[in-house]
Amino acid sequence: MEKLRHLFEQYTGRPATDVDELTSSGSNRRYYRLRGGDLSIVGVVGTNLEENNAFIYLSRHFLEKGIRVPKVLSVSEDRMRYIQEDLGDEQLYQAVSHGRESGEYSSMESELLCRTMALLPKLQFKGAEGIDWSVCYPEPAFGERMVMFDLNYFKYCFLKATGLEFNEVLLQNDFERLKDDLLLDMGDTFMYRDFQARNVMLKDGNPYFIDFQGGRRGPIYYDVASFVWQARSRYPESLRRKMVQTYLTALKAYTAVDEAVFEERLRLFVLFRTLQVLGAYGFRGYFEKKPHFLASVPYALGNLRRLLQKPFSDYPYLNEILTKLTTMSQFNEIAEDRRLEVRIFSFAYKKGIPVDNTGNGGGYVFDCRAVNNPGKYEHYRQFTGLDREVIQFLEDDGGVTRFLDHVFFLVDAHVKRFIERKFTHLQVCFGCTGGQHRSVYCAEKLAAHLSEKFDIKITVSHRELDIEKIL
Repeated sequence: MEKLRHLFEQYTGRPATDVDELTSSGSNRRYYRLRGGDLSIVGVVGTNLEENNAFIYLSRHFLEKGIRVPKVLSVSEDRMRYIQEDLGDEQLYQAVSHGRESGEYSSMESELLCRTMALLPKLQFKGAEGIDWSVCYPEPAFGERMVMFDLNYFKYCFLKATGLEFNEVLLQNDFERLKDDLLLDMGDTFMYRDFQARNVMLKDGNPYFIDFQGGRRGPIYYDVASFVWQARSRYPESLRRKMVQTYLTALKAYTAVDEAVFEERLRLFVLFRTLQVLGAYGFRGYFEKKPHFLASVPYALGNLRRLLQKPFSDYPYLNEILTKLTTMSQFNEIAEDRRLEVRIFSFAYKKGIPVDNTGNGGGYVFDCRAVNNPGKYEHYRQFTGLDREVIQFLEDDGGVTRFLDHVFFLVDAHVKRFIERKFTHLQVCFGCTGGQHRSVYCAEKLAAHLSEKFDIKITVSHRELDIEKIL
């Protein structure tokens, strides 16, 4: 501590009259706020010389490139301590806390997130210009060892701990293929490595990047996946798309972009990051016995479940195992996962309205029989509301669209209110004559609409088709 005081006095010409330790994240570094008169500076005590050197070097390099990061003001002779610009206390993470807790982000929160995403390409491209990659800690580049470390972390710390049986040889084969695909286009770009809302400070409303000392040369997709698919952030699909599109618009100032190719590449890195995160949750939860990490598992599995709606056909065995993983009931029953669950049913009136087994009661039952019925035509009787032929019939007629506009308005209001009041269950039922066409179509449409707009648990049950799925 005396060495930090000495650095403060040496730099400012006045003594530090107040010293307060700040809350640190997961690292071993310790942070202090030192004050003297009207001056405030942050002091850092590191435990790893190479890590300190990486931060000090990268901070100075990024500032030369016009990137907003804290300025390192003075460094001790042994380089184990340094003082830096004080950016204040407002994290982006805290600024968007209402959206994270409710699953519904305000326009102000969305704007802050998008503004941060718009700055990322500058860090990745301008930040990489003239950089000495050898200073990066602990590795100069994203590579084969890092990928396999993280995939095996998932396998041994999470997958094995679940009790799910699997063939290690087949899984390893798919891991090798995934690794090769992830390393296809490295690029001479800077990879933040830990790009998340906790590592963005807001000063005068402007985002500043911190904790980038683990960055290295690597693919641009990794950071986008890390930020936009952060498990507990609960970003609705519409906000995710908005953040990615904001990033792509900014990216075009630095390189040509084929958006279709970008989306496919990004999807691989979202898969990789999700497995990596599950490995971390497994280690912290199963091995270090910290149950609050296991409470985050349903959020990560929610991301994985959405990803698997389009199968990863290049990794068939991995896809099969992950599909089984997302259906394991133990991960939908963790007590701390208190998100609202909306259960959506389709049914035939002649067999009765579905019972609410949650004991919550209430909710909605919508009668679809006012919508034009494809089932009265012989051609459509062989199909259901899941089939393209019936979907086309209903949408061409148009009546179902107007019907669902009213349904969405009512259910959205209910979901928002239930989230605010921390209720855990809502049931919505769609009934028609046979429970095959109109009710099935409407149940699917509502599920897709809610999934895109809110971070909630959604179960869809087509009772007469004997189909149940988690969205």
